[in-house]
Amino acid sequence: MAEFSLSAIERLLKKSGCKRISVEACEELRDILEKKAVNVGKTACKLMIHAKRRTILKEDIKLANETEEK
Repeated sequence: MAEFSLSAIERLLKKSGCKRISVEACEELRDILEKKAVNVGKTACKLMIHAKRRTILKEDIKLANETEEK
């Protein structure tokens, strides 16, 4: 089951200036965002373990996101 609702995705797209959005477009963006979130989470978890911590910090997420963008 999807973690992000289609209505939340639609709101994000409307914030970016889109007026009309198909359900398929919302579903595709939702899938992309979920994959990205999982990948960033996995990388952040590795950073947390490397730092010998048991809690993922904001800095872990930021660094993981920067790493994923490259």
